Amino acid sequence: MAKRPCSSSSSSSSSSQNPRLPPHLSQMDHLLRSFLSFPDSSLPISLDRLLDSSPSDADQSLLIDRVHNLGCLLLRAANRSARKRASLHNSVAWVLPPDLTIKVFSMLDSQSLCYAAASCSMFNKCAMDPLCYASIDLTTAVPKVNNAVVSTMIQRAGKSLQSLKLGIVPGATRSTASSQPLVHTIRNSVDASSFSWNDKRTRQGKESSILTRSCLYPLSGDNGATGTLLRRLHLYNIERMDNASLCVALAACPSLLDLEIVGLHAELRQTLMSVSSKCHFIERLFFESSKTGRDESLKSPTCFELVNNCPNLSSLSLRGFKLHDYTVRILVKGFRKLKYADFSTSYSITGTFLRNLGNDSGGNLLEVLILRDCMHLREMEVARFLTAVLAGDFKFLKHLDISNRDGLASEGDWYQRSYNSSFIPLKQVSEVRPDVCLLAEFPSEGCFLDIDHMIDSDTISELIMQFPQSGHTTDGTMRTSSLESSYNSDQGSGNDEHQDSGLVIYEESSDEVDFLVV
Repeated sequence: MAKRPCSSSSSSSSSSQNPRLPPHLSQMDHLLRSFLSFPDSSLPISLDRLLDSSPSDADQSLLIDRVHNLGCLLLRAANRSARKRASLHNSVAWVLPPDLTIKVFSMLDSQSLCYAAASCSMFNKCAMDPLCYASIDLTTAVPKVNNAVVSTMIQRAGKSLQSLKLGIVPGATRSTASSQPLVHTIRNSVDASSFSWNDKRTRQGKESSILTRSCLYPLSGDNGATGTLLRRLHLYNIERMDNASLCVALAACPSLLDLEIVGLHAELRQTLMSVSSKCHFIERLFFESSKTGRDESLKSPTCFELVNNCPNLSSLSLRGFKLHDYTVRILVKGFRKLKYADFSTSYSITGTFLRNLGNDSGGNLLEVLILRDCMHLREMEVARFLTAVLAGDFKFLKHLDISNRDGLASEGDWYQRSYNSSFIPLKQVSEVRPDVCLLAEFPSEGCFLDIDHMIDSDTISELIMQFPQSGHTTDGTMRTSSLESSYNSDQGSGNDEHQDSGLVIYEESSDEVDFLVV
């Protein structure tokens, strides 16, 4: 009987020794499998023997480097394979298809989306979809976000970007509809609700400059296509952002509907000019000054331009600016769709802009009016306004806030404060208009410090010269009928010297010719 060939015998023997090896594996695959089958304890001993057998120190160094490189390669390959297997497992176990997963991720806030993207490869792939970055919220209580993070997020969103919120919001985020704004009193600039942008800037100093003036430049990328569909832009306390960088950002957002600016070093007039020229569809504008009571740059030509170019504005908040009644009246009467108006902590508003607002469409649609802590707000003007409400004007009014922590100004001298509401028909309004939420919180009489102890005589004289004087009754009383007659007569709007005949341009000082220079 003939013997079988040796090669067949060798092949059979090899197959019997490795019965589980697939035939398509290469020699390297067999070698790696054999290497991995060695016991762990034998590897260090074998390496030591190899080093001892090396003839020179250079050869030993090369051997050690080679072991390091192979170990790193094996480690990376093992991690990659583990992620691949986990992703395959997740794709089988995850019940939602990719399109629905992207839809769910698009509803997450930015931080949660980053956490989801870091959890597994499958989620990371879904989280890279531009729809997931349509609404970017990078507001933080402490500085964490820099320009690179903002740029990456905006680039991922691309043309899908619809909402962008940036900046430092210390503590709990307050509602923008809150009636507790920054307060400018004779004593100091403080906050009515322990939320003070000025205080925040003092505490954190230069730390908040981690976001710079160029953080919004990516909106102008791709030839301006990135910011084309942006609907909402909220910016909080980005200290290094100035008018120039803000105007560049607004120019890249022609479809903007909601703009909120708090604590930026941006001038009111320049900002409103940019909005009126670039953002014609704006519906909500919220601007809170970082320099409470010191920005008096707004002039009537800018107001007219804003009214004419942005007819859809329904919510306007200008808080902490030195606004005059005639400019406020242009805005309130000019915006035919205005329902929400907040001029809290405005230094110069006396309340004369309220006269006859309810007689036409301009101002008659107001649902919310907030005049909290307006230092020069007069008790007489508030009484006239509420008398008009009793007479049937302002039928849509739902919320009115005339609270003042320093009391209302008397008719003759603004530093003579009124601490009670007996002169104002609050009770009658509550009875006739129970649907109106009326806030009229004033300090107890005598809580307000004497003016002479708070500012020097030169400052008092300067403030008195700036404030328009008008006559007042000696007994301090006035009947409701005379109030209504005085209100309807509409003797002036804004400061008393400005006459109102509909929506007209009021006289202003000669320094206002600078509006011609942009």
